[in-house]
Amino acid sequence: MLTLEHLAELLKKNGAAAAARVKEFSIGGRLFAFNSCPAIMGVVNLSADSWYRESVCLTAESAIQRGRVLVAQGADIVDIGAESTLANAARVDDAGQNSKLLPVIKTLRAANLLVSVETYQPAVTRACLEVGANILNLTGTDGSDELFRMVAAHDAAVIICYVQGKNVREVGDFDLSADPIPMMHDYFSRQIELAQRNGVERIVIDPGLGFYYRNLQDSAVRVRHQMKVFLNSFRLRTLGFPICHALPHAFEYFGDEVRSAEPFFAVLAALGKTDLFRTHEVPRIKAVLDTMKIF
Repeated sequence: MLTLEHLAELLKKNGAAAAARVKEFSIGGRLFAFNSCPAIMGVVNLSADSWYRESVCLTAESAIQRGRVLVAQGADIVDIGAESTLANAARVDDAGQNSKLLPVIKTLRAANLLVSVETYQPAVTRACLEVGANILNLTGTDGSDELFRMVAAHDAAVIICYVQGKNVREVGDFDLSADPIPMMHDYFSRQIELAQRNGVERIVIDPGLGFYYRNLQDSAVRVRHQMKVFLNSFRLRTLGFPICHALPHAFEYFGDEVRSAEPFFAVLAALGKTDLFRTHEVPRIKAVLDTMKIF
């Protein structure tokens, strides 16, 4: 059971990290003041394999409409992906991803909405940046130099996701043997250095809690790990860059109320000083954050 005593002990051990401030910057002409105002990223899934049905859009028209609705509901950024991260989902080649992504990105950017694209493929990254994507949500480690150079060349931002493997579809088992924050800190430190060396300055880091790892399929193990990382995220802010979290679902516990899972995890993420909340449930998360602000 998570208790107030757990939170007090966590703060006592990491008091200096709790005071860390992160870099603030503009994306697409909009300033993100992360230290005082966390932001929300709404999700549009263009893959039929994505299990969160409310976010799945199988036509460009429905994806564009959902993107507009998400922003009207309070999303600061629309995150679009054309290949599910689930282990058994179909692989989608570069041409297939681009055929789905590009019309949606063009239209949303023409309406001056901020767009993030989730991919690890160089050809997809290049095409999406060329039509105006503001952010690369990078879900891989292979060929990072090339991808970071593309981001810098288009004056874009990058979300660097923690991935134990070459990309989110080819991960190994997650190391659960120790406190996960130091190994994430080392990983992000290396990736941030690489990104900056290639000219990228607008950087967000994401611990990757929504990714599929074989040894995190036991519900209690997975959710315990997710809760621990959410509450400890402020320790990663010592790297100087904002933290993004994809909010998970814990459907084994929430069952028919699965759409309430992301708001629950948003509370833990907010306590851990998350700066950017990636969610399928924008109005619910906005309500949570607005309520927590008044305390």
